[in-house]
Amino acid sequence: MPLTLEIVTPEGKAFTGQVDDVVLPTANGDVDILPGHQPLLTIVEPGEVQATMAGGREYLAVDKGFARVQNDVVSVLCEGAINIQEIDLNFVEDARQKAEAALEKARKEGHDPAQIEKLESVARFAMTQQLVKRKKH
Repeated sequence: MPLTLEIVTPEGKAFTGQVDDVVLPTANGDVDILPGHQPLLTIVEPGEVQATMAGGREYLAVDKGFARVQNDVVSVLCEGAINIQEIDLNFVEDARQKAEAALEKARKEGHDPAQIEKLESVARFAMTQQLVKRKKH
């Protein structure tokens, strides 16, 4: 019996499908989820999600969030997610540099903490994408 994997971001569903197992990057290290896994609620760290299915493996870069495992359904709620095949390293590097420059300026000017947190999120996820993509090449 396969697992159902759902990865949801503020922009919508990044992935949904049947998988044989999924490896999640958590605060306590990578966790491999197989069918019949005990219920689990955990913090997801920025990193790589690996999903195994009949057609091979899917690799996704994810930002921080939470995961719940219940009744063979793995639900990941995170700030960002992208399939590594869709990552453009040049675009990501440009986005990271712009976010870091804007973040430095916002800190110096004493901007709203919510704006600073958003810029930190953009820079962190760009860096995560770079690390995951380079790891697979």
